[in-house]
Amino acid sequence: MANTSSAKKATRKIARRAAVNKNRRSRVRSYVRKVEEALAAGDKAAAVEAFKAAEPELMRAATKGVVHKNTASRKVSRLAQRVKTLSA
Repeated sequence: MANTSSAKKATRKIARRAAVNKNRRSRVRSYVRKVEEALAAGDKAAAVEAFKAAEPELMRAATKGVVHKNTASRKVSRLAQRVKTLSA
């Protein structure tokens, strides 16, 4: 348990940041899941719309440090590839 006042404050700050990061990660997963569901249903229009919404959310998470930049880029790339093959 933290003893000093600065350590107690640090604990509070870490808890707040963790909550924000958890929320951001959850949002990203929700957006990605919407794309996945549209792809599974074979609905091209819905997949394109969901992808357009998911891409900025993934990159925002990378900017904020929730996920690594390369991880976000990889996920965007793979989703884009799957959306493109659906339309072909």
